[in-house]
Amino acid sequence: MLGSLRNFSSSIYAKVLLGIVIIPFVFWGMGSNFVGGNKNIVLRIDKDKYSIQEFGQYIEKYTPNDQVVDDNYVKRMLSSFVGEKLLEKEIEYHNIKISDQSLYNLIRNQKEFKRNDEFSRIEYEKFLIENNLSAVNFEENLLKKEKKKQLLEFIGGGIYPPEFLVNNTYNQINEKRNIQLVDLTKVFEKKLIFTEDQIISYYNDNSSEFTNIYKTMKLVELNPKILIDADEFNSLFFKKVDEVDDMIAQGDNFNSIINKFNIENFNTYRIDSLGRNTNFIKENQINDEIVKVLFNIDNSDPTILLENNNKYFVIELGKTEDIKMNIEKKETKDKSLKLLKKDKKTELISNIISKINSNQFKKIDFDTFIQNENVKPKKINLKDKLDYRILKKEIVNEIYNYQGKRVVVVNDLSLSEAYLIYIDKIESVTINRGEEEYNAYSNLAKFNIKGDLFNTYDAYLKAKYEIEINYKTLSMIKNYFN
Repeated sequence: MLGSLRNFSSSIYAKVLLGIVIIPFVFWGMGSNFVGGNKNIVLRIDKDKYSIQEFGQYIEKYTPNDQVVDDNYVKRMLSSFVGEKLLEKEIEYHNIKISDQSLYNLIRNQKEFKRNDEFSRIEYEKFLIENNLSAVNFEENLLKKEKKKQLLEFIGGGIYPPEFLVNNTYNQINEKRNIQLVDLTKVFEKKLIFTEDQIISYYNDNSSEFTNIYKTMKLVELNPKILIDADEFNSLFFKKVDEVDDMIAQGDNFNSIINKFNIENFNTYRIDSLGRNTNFIKENQINDEIVKVLFNIDNSDPTILLENNNKYFVIELGKTEDIKMNIEKKETKDKSLKLLKKDKKTELISNIISKINSNQFKKIDFDTFIQNENVKPKKINLKDKLDYRILKKEIVNEIYNYQGKRVVVVNDLSLSEAYLIYIDKIESVTINRGEEEYNAYSNLAKFNIKGDLFNTYDAYLKAKYEIEINYKTLSMIKNYFN
């Protein structure tokens, strides 16, 4: 059942449903206040209670086939689920209804159901059959989507941004900037040379950075040859697979399964989260999905049946170990050197940022810096915020966060790129109401206003309804999907 529900996640129907899921994320953020309660109840909104079974079905409906259902994913889906239920209450409160005629028109105007620009009953029926759907279920979900659309229009409709906000939006994207740039990565190269002793010393002083988590597992692939001494996947084979699944559900372990089915050959692996053994060699027999599943197995239920790429595996989690990397190995020395360089680079950059923040690094200091380091700044003219010809997106976006005539340090998250920049000139731009792109920027300004409005509505909903979440039940959901 789970597999069949997940298989159509990329279909048109799933896209219709996705519109239902996305909207609650606009309104609801996962809170930190969880309460206990009936173990079968996951959520209470005012007097209405929602069961763990209902939440599980919600996850089942919207979860892609390749998604690992871990703690974070369950919390994100709970956030969406809460938002879904809040919007349903608001739809009821505002008495938003869709007539049968309106639903009829909605279906007839779906482009997927048209042939030669006309509604085709054949295309509609074909769609339902291909996706194993009933007309009732499809139409119910289409109604939900349309009601939510109307609620959003009720909240944020009728917004027309004034011309100054349109111009402000236009300028934020199209403002021109002339900058002088120094590549700090190149400047610091000569300061990032370390001896063997320094590399080993860093390794000894930062032992936690050089500890890998390894998990041991037993694994056997269930194929027809092993289970029924045949070469084809027939009904008897799948019956045996169901028997294995039942044994696991009843608490039988790996050894019980291989003994019952006289399985002589299985494999044992000890790998890290990247699927590497203790010699840093990737175990090619294990794909990434199996590795992910292994690292999400709950110790309380260590034996699982996994279906992956039309193959069936029995996996049992063994011991979990923290193993320190050997400094004599090249991979460990390389990692130590990489981290040492990053720490030193962070220190050097932090010193400059500290001076900038304390107003001790101005244009004259910028000029002194390039003179002392014997580097020539690169002059770059950014045409707009989307000008990625020379610098990558995250660097350009960061540059546009600062005012003109000031020195800044801009870097990416990994510090693989770091620049000392003087923002020399900023040229603001405007757009007139009659220009071709005006409507596009008007819509963008409207979107930004709606975003602020929806945030306010979010706060309103949280104050309007009494919401309690039973955190203890969430682990039951994760275990069910794994």
